[in-house]
Amino acid sequence: MAHTPDPHEDNDLDTLPPPQPVYYAEQALLGALLLEPQRLGDVPGVRPDAFSTAAHAALHAAIHSLPAPDLVLHAQNTKWLDQVLAAAREQARGLTASYLHSLIQVCPWPRHAPAYARIIEAEHARRRLRASAQRLAQTAGDTSLPHPVHTTLAEADALAGVVDDLAARFPSHSGSLPRTPAPVPTTAPYDAGEAVDEERLLLATATAHATDVEQMRWLTPDDFTHPLHAGLWQCLTALTRRRAPVDPVTVLWEAQQRGLLTTGVDPAELLDLLGTPAGCPQHWGEQILQRAVLATAHHVGRRIEAFTDDPATTPYQLVIGSRRALADLSAVRTRWQHAASPAPTTKPARARATPPPRAGPPATAPPTARISR
Repeated sequence: MAHTPDPHEDNDLDTLPPPQPVYYAEQALLGALLLEPQRLGDVPGVRPDAFSTAAHAALHAAIHSLPAPDLVLHAQNTKWLDQVLAAAREQARGLTASYLHSLIQVCPWPRHAPAYARIIEAEHARRRLRASAQRLAQTAGDTSLPHPVHTTLAEADALAGVVDDLAARFPSHSGSLPRTPAPVPTTAPYDAGEAVDEERLLLATATAHATDVEQMRWLTPDDFTHPLHAGLWQCLTALTRRRAPVDPVTVLWEAQQRGLLTTGVDPAELLDLLGTPAGCPQHWGEQILQRAVLATAHHVGRRIEAFTDDPATTPYQLVIGSRRALADLSAVRTRWQHAASPAPTTKPARARATPPPRAGPPATAPPTARISR
């Protein structure tokens, strides 16, 4: 039996979210330009891609592409409006003449066109920033990339460029930081088991090759994924700074002094962990730092995306919040560059050649003593 639709039943249109405020600003701006085309020069910064719908973008592009009409004739007939509609329908076939007239009617004040344009620019900048932050987070979590750090940092540079462009379009003013809550932690963009294994290998090899620890100041406890491993790395760095003996037993004692041997931590297991080195500390340290770079980039991308998802965040707050988030990535990026760059080789100083003696008078033999008879 066929289903008879109930007039009170919700349909798909009822589930659509209501338009955002910028949609009405777009309508107001387009209505102002359709009614008074001479105001196009008052809004030079708005481009078609700044609009949230394809129809609005097509209308704005059509208005830009056509020469402005004679104002007197424009007030008397709809010839220019017909030309705009015909040009816009090449990109948006659903446009109608009635919609153009409704845009003119809903525009409160055509002279407020610059204010409407500013609203559209702000929301377009928000969308650009959101898209760039999403690309950064997705790239940082892509395990298939051949050079994940290089590619992720390139996306971070692109994101920083969007932030700089936003700062140029919206000059700074007095204001507060974004009050957007931090995003809920999600699955880490790396293999947690692999991360733990590499941290254990680093601790064991660093205990066996303690002299290498001093050359790894670019690695910090915050780079570790396991709190106990971070504490053990602090033990190792403290022992090497004090020039104290380093072996599994001394590291275990240092861990006890720092309160790391809590319930559930078996000293015998720690000794076994610290006594099974494999490889070299530099390699495992770089693996851990690489993971820290990607995890930080992923968090920064999601943090900035959260800023853009909050409609109460102003363009200026987007700038300062994004720059502070990117500063965290810059700090770990600097350490990564120190770790990845080859150590400078010191060349022995050239021995200065001894200059030849200056020419002088020939040396004379000392007078011989006269032998007396």
